Amino acid sequence: MPSAHRFLPLAATLALVAGCSVPQTSPADGTLLSVDRIFASRDFAAERFGPARWMADGDSYTTVEPTAGGGAGLDLVLYRADSGAREVLVDAGRLVPPDASAPLAIDDYAWSPDRKVLIVMTNSRRVWRQNTRGDFWTYDMASGRLRQLGARFEASTLMFAKLSPDGRKAAYVVKNNIYVEDLAESTIRALTTDGTDDVINGTSDWVNEEEFGIRDGFRWSPDSRLIAYWQFDTHGVPVFTMINNTDELYPKTTSFKHPKAGQPNSAVRVGVVPAAGGPTIWMQTAGDPHDIYIPLIDWADNAEDVIFQQLNRLQNTNEVQLGSAATGQVRTIFVDKDEAWLDDMASYVWLAGGKGLFWLSERDGWRHAYYVSRDGSEVRLMTPGDYDVISVDAIDEKSGVLYVTASPDNATTRFQYRVLMDGTGTPERVGPATQTGVHRYDVSPTARWAFHTFSTLDTPPQVELVRLPSGETVRPLAANTALRATVEALSRKRVEYTTLDIGDDVQVDSWRILPPNFDPTKKYPLLVYVYGEPAGQTVQDSWGGNRYLWHLMLAQQGYIVASFDNHGTPAPRGRAWRKSVYRQIGILASADQAAAVSAAIAAWPYVDADRVGSWGWSGGGQMTLNALFRYPELYKTGVAVSFVSDQRVYDSIYQERFMGLPQDNAEGYKNGSPITFAKNLKGNLLIVHGTGDDNVHYQSFEMLVNELIANDKQFTMMSYPNRSHGISEGPGTTPHLYTLLTNYLNTHLPPGGR
Repeated sequence: MPSAHRFLPLAATLALVAGCSVPQTSPADGTLLSVDRIFASRDFAAERFGPARWMADGDSYTTVEPTAGGGAGLDLVLYRADSGAREVLVDAGRLVPPDASAPLAIDDYAWSPDRKVLIVMTNSRRVWRQNTRGDFWTYDMASGRLRQLGARFEASTLMFAKLSPDGRKAAYVVKNNIYVEDLAESTIRALTTDGTDDVINGTSDWVNEEEFGIRDGFRWSPDSRLIAYWQFDTHGVPVFTMINNTDELYPKTTSFKHPKAGQPNSAVRVGVVPAAGGPTIWMQTAGDPHDIYIPLIDWADNAEDVIFQQLNRLQNTNEVQLGSAATGQVRTIFVDKDEAWLDDMASYVWLAGGKGLFWLSERDGWRHAYYVSRDGSEVRLMTPGDYDVISVDAIDEKSGVLYVTASPDNATTRFQYRVLMDGTGTPERVGPATQTGVHRYDVSPTARWAFHTFSTLDTPPQVELVRLPSGETVRPLAANTALRATVEALSRKRVEYTTLDIGDDVQVDSWRILPPNFDPTKKYPLLVYVYGEPAGQTVQDSWGGNRYLWHLMLAQQGYIVASFDNHGTPAPRGRAWRKSVYRQIGILASADQAAAVSAAIAAWPYVDADRVGSWGWSGGGQMTLNALFRYPELYKTGVAVSFVSDQRVYDSIYQERFMGLPQDNAEGYKNGSPITFAKNLKGNLLIVHGTGDDNVHYQSFEMLVNELIANDKQFTMMSYPNRSHGISEGPGTTPHLYTLLTNYLNTHLPPGGR
């Protein structure tokens, strides 16, 4: 669509009013964007690096590359970090199965610790969010033997196959039971036999996967003798059913156990079973197993104890526990508490030869690193100061240094810092001081090297190998030169970051994209992109991908596109900022968003107060609905995609973490839910949902539709049959969706300066 014009041509305007699509064409010079160019062409395809794996020596890594000569398949290649020397470890020709004509397609791979055995995942299949089922093959480096694991099972049914530390066996999950296979003898032993649709061993139920990321649900002991695993018993958990009306002559249904807020959860427990077979020893956790969470388990730096976290149902008390693999007896070594909620630790790192544990906590008002002794007698702060440790990239215990991601001075950026583990000194930033944007590091085991990925919101990412501790570049790994040039050639103004005062001495971070032909004497429509919930931060200076390009396309058409981070977003601004929304999700955040829009109108005289809109997806869709329903005089148009309309219908773990139980916070749930205020709608509203959304159920969409109808509110709706939360399945879906959104905005929030 031509964006150099301040007003749409008359023919285009008439087409939009009639509900027709304005042709999405791309000019020959490549300066303008269209929906088809963004979502249906290869113009903005990114160069990839990896999947790469650091080797145990810490000075080399492996990755996959197209096989030499342009043949089929991928080679497994080893690189030396210092010299860049390249060695093909396994060429694609060695990965051709018997009776096959082509090499295995490598969806993922891993090495045994001694690098003698390679394991490859292929033919993977999606399970809810990710491809976690597939076929697995091992390749013996010495003998050259390629063999399939679990060959007796149906194709693409193995999950999480991984080698034992000694490289002699592999364990995997099939249909909720755990199996171990001897690589030399090809014998398969079932370690659990009680797995059913209701009893899940070695992987997760729906809600624990969605909210805690539990997928791979078992861990080998360091001596390869035992396996620790999760079991989820879903008996008593309510069933949710989705209907597929389009794939067959009669409807098909998909049913799964799904606990909504306040409803019964699965019973969870941790067991240890011998890899040679035998009875499971269950950890003797306290409390009702239906009302606790165990977000992470592992071995406690030995083969005798299992470490796990036990969260209460309100998720405000986290007990770190050690359980005996031999007896199941449990002892608590550390307790973290918060008046609001706690974020679980994503991994365990043992220090001082297993004498102490690395931990992140917000107990002093900032997310800081602590040393916790194994007996719990010592809890020592390692990163003092008024700043948040966003993540820990590496621990160089030999040098007494932590490598952490932080951004003490700007919540929209991310950098790596070196911090002394004894808590002394000042954090030192890694890399040039002139860097901006977001920087992520995958550090080698020796902390001498790292894969460094960096970008800004409007600059595609680059990946390079860097030397630590200086951060100096050794060599590029994925420069994305062509993509960067394509983006740079676009007609655009660069993204501008600023802060807005929304009253009571509160500053919110924001970005904005102005039209390329911006004229400050004219007034333009303002479209706010929002998320606003504790699970995400929109005002962060990292590559925005296709969403940024679509926002830029709208700017080319004559919109000002902006985003604001309200209270409660996970920005590195301290605990008080993040936890301020406890028990009032949707209430304080939407007030902040409205105040930010009012502040923008006051500070930016070129914003047309009569053309203000909001759009968002998921939590952002909920925020958009709250904006239109709560502040109908401020927002004229809204687009809400895959949204929650009533917080009672979302899942237990997420909603209760931030809102408490519905039984104890009925008013909070009511006042935080957009459906309560649907009667106030005055502006233009488009709501969009996939009928196969297992995350935010189509039920939420239909409930809002009923409420709007009951209150005689006119609106526009679009359902995508059988699409999930991302509305991406099926040919043509994504371009269709964004054409729909674009046309709706063009019609109801007309672009251009006036």
